Amino acid sequence: MTSTIDRTAPRELAAELPARLSLTPKTTLAGQLDGAWWPRSRDLEDELPGLAAALDEPWGRITRVTVNPTRWRVIPHTVPMAGRVMHVGWFTEQDPDKLILLSHTVGRWDLLVIPPETDPAAAARLMAAAAIPGSVLTAGVLMANEAAIGRGVRDARRRIATWESEGGACMSPFGNLTMPANGGRR
Repeated sequence: MTSTIDRTAPRELAAELPARLSLTPKTTLAGQLDGAWWPRSRDLEDELPGLAAALDEPWGRITRVTVNPTRWRVIPHTVPMAGRVMHVGWFTEQDPDKLILLSHTVGRWDLLVIPPETDPAAAARLMAAAAIPGSVLTAGVLMANEAAIGRGVRDARRRIATWESEGGACMSPFGNLTMPANGGRR
């Protein structure tokens, strides 16, 4: 039996799925971030068109994007999209967990980039935290905080699993119900 692998399927799938975004509401409070983006892969050429399309209405046409190269396998110089080209640059000085979007007419936006392999609960926490108006937390701080929370959650789950596997304990609303040594006799 022969099977054919369609190498275009992920790119087509990425174009059909909506961008996973959380944006800071319009306010006069300026913060470190303007929201968060949770891409489905580490392929900028696949992911950026969906992001730019989702931001066209609220932010205007995105013309340039900058990233730190440590989080992306390949950084294309340009990304073709719907009759135009978006330019992509990289800077090692830029926070590795941040994406900077630029527009000629509207300005600059900084988004936290949540790694594609992130657990959905952790991604939800990060997306909410990045969209808080006026927040002074940077992308790196948010990611470090989430790493600490993730370790705490894993440790708690491990302790509960250990406790359960060792028999656990009977919780009673009446406290400890052990019998006295003399069997309750006076």
